Amino acid sequence: MLIRATRPAVLLTALSTGACAPALLDPAGPVAAGEKTLLINSLAVMLGIVVPVILATIAFAWWFRASNTRARHLPEWSYSGKLELLVWSVPLLVIIFLGGMGWVASHDLDPQRPLASRQKPITVQVIALDWKWLFVYPEQGVASVNRLVIPAGTPVQFRITSATVMNSFFVPQLGSQIYAMAGMEAKLNLMADRPGRFRGLSAHYSGEGFSDMDFTVDAVPPRQFAAWAAGTKGQGPALNGASYLALAKQHGSIAPFTYGSVPPGFFAAAVRQAGAPVHETDNGGRES
Repeated sequence: MLIRATRPAVLLTALSTGACAPALLDPAGPVAAGEKTLLINSLAVMLGIVVPVILATIAFAWWFRASNTRARHLPEWSYSGKLELLVWSVPLLVIIFLGGMGWVASHDLDPQRPLASRQKPITVQVIALDWKWLFVYPEQGVASVNRLVIPAGTPVQFRITSATVMNSFFVPQLGSQIYAMAGMEAKLNLMADRPGRFRGLSAHYSGEGFSDMDFTVDAVPPRQFAAWAAGTKGQGPALNGASYLALAKQHGSIAPFTYGSVPPGFFAAAVRQAGAPVHETDNGGRES
């Protein structure tokens, strides 16, 4: 009885605390909005088939029940060309329609496709480490750990790699997730339509500590972003080879902080040194 009574309370608590926050259904950028539209349209098309089939199944079961003497029993019936045409043509047309929708959306929402905007895009270089994210702003000459600050209304060109195992860069309210892999560079274009704070995460299981690999995305007005970059410049530690390896060796969750300077070509060097931090740190034998 206690279990039965507590189940609804647990569900309501989870919903009220945001455990089931509909991030994918609350887009804050054009890419996420396009993906939401594709999701809802695909669901509507599939429900247009699934719901009538379920209702027809229930209706047939009820009409042809043993106690219904009005139902016609046709023991010799075995084939109907019209029925075969209906059974096969409708699912085929639905598959073709859904495939067409997916084909168009996959081109419109291509991660490498630049977003249309009057604002000049900015570049953010993303490096996945054990269990943290390093964001490098090459044009501003600063870097940030576990906190991504971007100007709202401005396209952001992400260049993504990993210095350790494969991870997945994902900000659900902004759009597409994309893999971060050592020795490779992935490109992703996203934009926040409005200021706000969004959750970013690694959407790919990558071992112990993976659940702490979250980061905060702050989309701020362009002037506030410029002020943040200017205020960060020259403040705090410098990002160089020594501080980079020290960061890679830190275990557990890390509070967000910034680097006041970044040497030119840092991201390219991080891509070339694929897996170097992993080999130079002890991670419980995950990789040697």
